[in-house]
Amino acid sequence: MFRSHTNGELSLKNLNEEVTLSGWVQTIRDKGFMIWIDLRDRYGITQLVFDQERSSAQLMEEAKKLGREFVIQVTGKVIERVSKNPNIPTGEIELLVEKLVVLNDSQLPPFTIEDETDGGEELRMKYRYLDIRRNPVKEKLIFRHKMAQKVRNYLSDEGFIEVETPVLIKSTPEGARDFVVPSRMNPGQFYALPQSPQTFKQLLMVGGMDKYFQIVKCFRDEDLRADRQPEFTQIDCEMAFVEQEDVMNVFEGMTKTLLKDITGQEFGNFPRMTFADAMRKYGNDKPDIRFGMEFVELNELVKGKDFKIFDDAELVVGINVERCAEYTRKQIDELVDWVKRPQIGASGMVWVKFQNDGVKTSSVNKFYTEEDLTKIIEKFGAKEGDLMLILSGNENKVRAQLSALRMELGNRLGLRKGNEFAPLWVVDFPLLEWDEETGRYHAMHHPFTSPKPEDIHLLETDPGKARANAYDMVLNGNEIGGGSIRIFDKELQSRMFDLLGFTKEEAEAQFGFLMNAFKYGAPPHGGLAFGFDRLVAILDGNEVIRDYIAFPKNNSGRDVMIDAPAPIADAQLDELELKLDLKA
Repeated sequence: MFRSHTNGELSLKNLNEEVTLSGWVQTIRDKGFMIWIDLRDRYGITQLVFDQERSSAQLMEEAKKLGREFVIQVTGKVIERVSKNPNIPTGEIELLVEKLVVLNDSQLPPFTIEDETDGGEELRMKYRYLDIRRNPVKEKLIFRHKMAQKVRNYLSDEGFIEVETPVLIKSTPEGARDFVVPSRMNPGQFYALPQSPQTFKQLLMVGGMDKYFQIVKCFRDEDLRADRQPEFTQIDCEMAFVEQEDVMNVFEGMTKTLLKDITGQEFGNFPRMTFADAMRKYGNDKPDIRFGMEFVELNELVKGKDFKIFDDAELVVGINVERCAEYTRKQIDELVDWVKRPQIGASGMVWVKFQNDGVKTSSVNKFYTEEDLTKIIEKFGAKEGDLMLILSGNENKVRAQLSALRMELGNRLGLRKGNEFAPLWVVDFPLLEWDEETGRYHAMHHPFTSPKPEDIHLLETDPGKARANAYDMVLNGNEIGGGSIRIFDKELQSRMFDLLGFTKEEAEAQFGFLMNAFKYGAPPHGGLAFGFDRLVAILDGNEVIRDYIAFPKNNSGRDVMIDAPAPIADAQLDELELKLDLKA
């Protein structure tokens, strides 16, 4: 037995007990005649004491040889601490060590294993196994585990069955690039890693499973950001004999349960917003509604005043930033530079101030009279002390630019608080989107999304106006889940493939197995998939999903700890009948 107790459980009730502890040496304080050591494991820290008056000379000598992160086992008596530490559960006691065993020594770690470490992110990712010993990382992984347990319990209580689906599948077009795996037994052919278990969960519905879920790895070969990983985890779910309301009610219930259990906050019915309204009011389909700054369109007020930038724009639109009229010219210029960055792409920004003394001024005073400014201010519903920021240009681009500015200001002004939660549903997405480059429609979600029943006739006359029977759950400006009612009628599915530009042969090659299944009595079905990594991060008050993944990749998709991806041996290439012809 390496331990009788963990390092987080001893207290005054254990006084004078002889116990055995194991763990890592956190810190050493050597006063010569007395040595204190903090011993750490997953559960906490216990202070060890070696005292030359009560400990043998040999034991004192052994203790002096210990270093940080040594793995040790100690046996001794629990005694009361003279100088208590109220900040840790074991702070009223310490262990007077009687026996010490070094289980493993350690090199000096490349960074301190402390809550506030001196290690940079890349260094900590390289030594992730050391980083996991730190409380901030450890606690995030434990939080993730608790979330997974709550999800499993909720769905199991709702009658869902957890079913594993294959990881080696065939490549199908789902939006992002697939990771592919060569098959040794089938030379020249490749598996793909699933972007989602979409077709398999539909097949489970055909198979009569009725309610399916799994917490499952998915893979997408796409460019990375702080909130993306090449492999990520979904809570993937599907239900048979349901309509949109049935699916939304189940998963709104799950999200309410998680919010209550984890944050203590209770919510009524989640608000709903159409895709069109989300784009009009916030410029994106996942708006953060914890704060205002809804878009205000100004075309009818600002055009025809000889200000060419506005006159030539497809859309002039702005936001009201409350109580910021005192922004200095330097602060406003910094915002102008921010929106002109290549990532945002605006050509400039106009501002209007309604100052605390009632004075109205703007960066375009030479084009707009005080009366004009008054009308603009009234349109915004601004009050004294408010600052209005206005962008113009191509409608789609300018909405995206203003959305980015709104979110940036929300961060700067402290309006996006991690302990506040604002869920909503976004519904009525377009079924299709036109791609100018390829000259054809693409599915906005995926090819199996059903159009709204009342819009099916539009597939023949005006496909671009058809709405999808789809829904996204948004939380704090992040899409945490999305799904749809699926097409289960083989004729409608065939029509969809036609609209998306698949030939009969391509549709058969890619999705023949699903279409064949539909010939044998497919039930009406629909589902939803949550981004589990993102959901965990947001409910813990953060947004960066990498912190909640045990062994994440960096922004280049590399695992710097194991140095992957990596070349493979020529012998392996020969076995797979592959030859590399890399472009210079």
